[in-house]
This record gives sequence, C-alpha cells and structure tokens, in this order.
Amino acid sequence: ISSSVLPENIDPQTTSILPGRRISPIKLSVIMVQKYKYVLKNAKKLSAFLQVMIFLAIFVVVMGTLYIVPTPVGNLEDITLRAIRVLKEADLILAEDTRTTGLLLNHFDIHNRLLSHHKFNEHTATAGVIERLKSGETIALVSDAGTPGVSDPGFFLAREAAREGITVQCLPGATACIPAIVSSGLPCDRFCFEGFLPQKKGRATHLATLVDEQRTMIFYESPHRLLRTLQQFVDVFGADRQVSVCREISKLHEESVRGTLAEVTAHFEETAPRGEIVIVLAGADKDACDKVAVATANQRDERAAKRQAREERRLAREAKKRREAEALSDEADDEET
Repeated sequence: ISSSVLPENIDPQTTSILPGRRISPIKLSVIMVQKYKYVLKNAKKLSAFLQVMIFLAIFVVVMGTLYIVPTPVGNLEDITLRAIRVLKEADLILAEDTRTTGLLLNHFDIHNRLLSHHKFNEHTATAGVIERLKSGETIALVSDAGTPGVSDPGFFLAREAAREGITVQCLPGATACIPAIVSSGLPCDRFCFEGFLPQKKGRATHLATLVDEQRTMIFYESPHRLLRTLQQFVDVFGADRQVSVCREISKLHEESVRGTLAEVTAHFEETAPRGEIVIVLAGADKDACDKVAVATANQRDERAAKRQAREERRLAREAKKRREAEALSDEADDEET
C-alpha cells in the first residue's frame, strides 16, 4: 500500500501500528478497507488472467490431431518409420477397407482400433470423427494404398477438421503418380493430375478441354477400361501423341510401356493389362498449338466472310424485290390514269 495513504503512525511495509503510537478505531477501519480494496482489485485481475490461461491450456491439450498417413502402393517396404509410429500411437485408425488395412497392421505388428471410413459413409461419419478430435483423440487416416485424398477418400474429413481449427498433418510417403511421371521419360517439371476420368457423363467434354493442354497429364485407370481409354485418347489427341502406361508400381511385375498412343494401344490389344494403371500423356506441342490456333482463327474468319456474303446476297435479293414491286405499282397507276 502506498505510504501516502497511510497515517504517520502506520508502518508502510507491514501496515501495522508502530510501537508507542495510538490510532483511533475509525482511522484503523478506513485503512483496513483501503487495504482490502487494493487486494481485491488485484485478485480480480489475477483471476481473469488465470481463467484465460486455463482455457488456453485446455484448448491446446484437448484438441487432437488428424494424421493423414500414406500406405504402400505395392512393396510394403515403402512405408516410412514415422508412419509406423503414428499408426501405433494413434487412438483410432480410419481405414478405407478394414480388411486391407488389417493385413498391413498385422505385417508390422500394430494392434490398434480400426474404424471404416470410405466414400460411401464419409459424409455421415465425419461429424463423429470431428467430435473425437475435439475431445483430444489422435486419429490416423489411411486408404487401401497411397495417400488419402488423392483419388481416395480423405479430402472431406481434412477440410472439415481444418475448418474446426484441428491440426491436420499429412505425412510424406507413397503415391503412384510421382513415380509414374518421373520414370515415364516425359517432361515432369510441369504437369497436371487428372486422376480418374468420368466413366460416362462429361467424359468426352472433359477430354476436349485438354486437347490444347501443354503440360504432361497424369490419369488413373483400371485395367478393364484401359484399352477403351487409350482408343479414345487416339481420337482426341491424335495417334502420334507420346504416352507412358505404368502398371503395378513398386510390385514384382512393375512395367512401363512407352511410345505413341497408336503403338501403346496396339501393345495392349495383344497383351491384356493387369494391375493398377497410371497413364502419363505428353502435353500438346506449343508450335502445333499455335498452328491449330492459327488454323482455327482462319476457319473462323472464313466462316464470318461466308456469313457476310450470304447476308449481302440476301439484302440484294430483297432490294431487287422492292424495286420490282415499285415498278409494278407504277405501271398500275399509269393504267388507271
């Protein structure tokens, strides 16, 4: 307490009455009230500060973490040490197929809780997963092979968790598209990932938008649809476009078939494809694109010139009919006169 508010016979350090000095009960009461007001004021500030710190501590401790864990696309040795540790330490593992993931966990002697999380139930199951994360659980998300979210379930859950302020960490690891494009021999400094094409509706329209794409393109495809897709690529991109078809990545019978679309199509017409497929298609040649653009512009100008000529002929015919009608009208007037 400041010594300026204390009478002279009160010690400012202890607020006790100095020996040999007297003080009236009224003054002592005033001093004590001032003292406890000061203490109470600081206690309120301290209490508010502690409440904020406790809330922050609870928030940091309670909110869990969502780990997106890549799993091998073929060779089980492709899994990382960190992925194994996260799968062991997680409170729950979300799996696209619990049977497939169960085999992987058994191989690495991981005994943990599994919960099914796939494209057919992710929209209904995500809310429950978010609540688990908010309560402090650590959850790992895996797909059958590769990185979840890349042509596999995972995007929706990651988005919703991020919106709720939950930590989302994706471990680096196995994926099929990167090995395929790097080993294809085609430019990989710039590329676009297209994943699986629409099976029916919108497929041709989507392919038409890629005709002038100059970056290398990556597609996923199943073996029983590969030949149909390659034949469609020949029709859309031309038989001379370079392509690499990579199958069974990181497995015993891994194979890359490279060449023109016509050559690779002929190969798979003779040899039935097996395993998971990645198609790496060369982008359009810039000069060829420029020539196509010029040709398209010329065709457009030619069509515009033809439309203009037709319009001029139509106007000329209408003018001729008007003149003939006026001439007939003049003759009729002369006869009446």
